[in-house]
Amino acid sequence: MERELTLEEVPAVRQKERRLKLFGKRVWAFRAFYLMLLPGVIYYIIFRYVPMYGVIIAFKDFNMLEGIVGSSWADPWYKHFQTFFHSPYFSQLMVNTTVISLYKLVFGMVPPIAMALLLNECRVRWFKTVVQTLTYMPHFLSWVIIYGILIALFSQNSGLVNRWLEETGGSSIGFLTSIDYFRTILVGSEIWKDLGWGAIIYLAAMTAIDPTLYEAARVDGANRLRMIWHITLPGIRSVIVLLFILKLGTIMDAGFDQIYILYNIQVYQVADILDTWVFRTGLQQLNFSLGAAVGLFKSVIGMVLVIGSNQLSKKWGEGIW
Repeated sequence: MERELTLEEVPAVRQKERRLKLFGKRVWAFRAFYLMLLPGVIYYIIFRYVPMYGVIIAFKDFNMLEGIVGSSWADPWYKHFQTFFHSPYFSQLMVNTTVISLYKLVFGMVPPIAMALLLNECRVRWFKTVVQTLTYMPHFLSWVIIYGILIALFSQNSGLVNRWLEETGGSSIGFLTSIDYFRTILVGSEIWKDLGWGAIIYLAAMTAIDPTLYEAARVDGANRLRMIWHITLPGIRSVIVLLFILKLGTIMDAGFDQIYILYNIQVYQVADILDTWVFRTGLQQLNFSLGAAVGLFKSVIGMVLVIGSNQLSKKWGEGIW
């Protein structure tokens, strides 16, 4: 039998019922939007949240024949983390991953913003369309194709850049096999690839700026640079902060696809990152538990960076939640 409510509990229960009814009415009123949202939610549940169960193999001696449940627990439980931290490659992997990610973050944030500002100020419509199309097309190219382009440009034997250097009296340089140039090639190629695609996001944010602000600024005698500095940039500040926080959360990734295709044994010293090492050690050597441990380590660092940067950004009135 259900317990009878006391007089003190009745108001709280009724208030809860009213809230549930109000919530149900709101959901029904926006049912079309929730229906459109449903496929995305289902996708993330199936492919993002359900696979999180597999992270427990980081604490097990995983055996493919026995499966996740049947595999024995590692002794001690931090065995695979300890193996990674005591690896002779640990410091080199952390330095390479962090440095490459920071280079991409620092040097990769400004070009898309600058491109968006230039396109936004362009008044020749056909020219703006052509430039925007040409700059975001590389985003759809795979890194394999881009590697072919880089070989054609920077190959030490037949690259166009080295042929030009030789014809001008210089000597050829192994850009793709030199530890002095490889990181520059990595960062530069990623900036070129995602320049136009990143600019689209900022251009979309600029369309939401109230045009009356520009009209008032013109009346006050402000020139183009003044309007950019005092209206456009503050208007897209929230988007800049949002993208910065999201990129900061992936600082331990550094771009596996790009590096795996471009790097070679001669540049391991400056190009070998956590993901490429996990691929060799965890997948090629079938040490899945170690790979899962490194992946969990990366995820924890990314979560801490996102939460910390979001809390810090709130002090300036920004943040993603």
